[in-house]
Amino acid sequence: MLAHLNLHQILFLDIETVPLYPNFEDAPELEQHYFEEKTAYQRKENFSPKEFYNRAGIWAEFGKIVCISVGYFSPQKQGRNFRLKTFKGDEVTLLTEFKALIEDYFNSPKHRLCGHNAKEFDFPFIARRMLIHQISLPKTLQLFNKKPWEVPHLDTLHLWRFGDYKHYTSLKLMAYVLNIPSPKDDIDGSQVADVFYKEQNINRIALYCEKDVVTVAQVVLRLRNEPLLSEGEITYSS
Repeated sequence: MLAHLNLHQILFLDIETVPLYPNFEDAPELEQHYFEEKTAYQRKENFSPKEFYNRAGIWAEFGKIVCISVGYFSPQKQGRNFRLKTFKGDEVTLLTEFKALIEDYFNSPKHRLCGHNAKEFDFPFIARRMLIHQISLPKTLQLFNKKPWEVPHLDTLHLWRFGDYKHYTSLKLMAYVLNIPSPKDDIDGSQVADVFYKEQNINRIALYCEKDVVTVAQVVLRLRNEPLLSEGEITYSS
């Protein structure tokens, strides 16, 4: 499976997002109103908009990206080398730097972006936040009028579904069943906002994000029946 893919042409990625504001009360009044409308179906009568605001980071209209981690297989004469790089902090800056990386190194028809549940979350979230900040989209995120086989995106969730669109499997569960070391040994997605706003520890979030990128790459290796990456084959970039 996936034997036809050239690993050196894939950019593996993951993003971490948080609500735009530390608390619901900090948001502009009109934005509070729109958030209340947007989440009415999910909240029903169980939660007030204020109580539900910790989930605002899952919507690009009410959340922002604080971290994008990427990884790629660097060509080597001998062995393998998986290089990691993280863009973090100010959203405009990290989106601009991420775009520059794609346009410089992963912008041809042969290149692919790869993530877990990325077709439904990471890719559209990045594109929407870029447009909100008036950053033009790189070609790899311009999907209008493209046929499904022309979209340069891979999604390990979709690969695992095998066409079963009722089926959702978390990256953590996929790692477990495929006997891949778990990436979730510190925080989970529900804690990212608190780590960002209360602890102000972006480095902890970046490490969590990088572990997911490595795990996505490990899943692809498993699906290709290839050996997993060892720690010595992973390089961290500043």
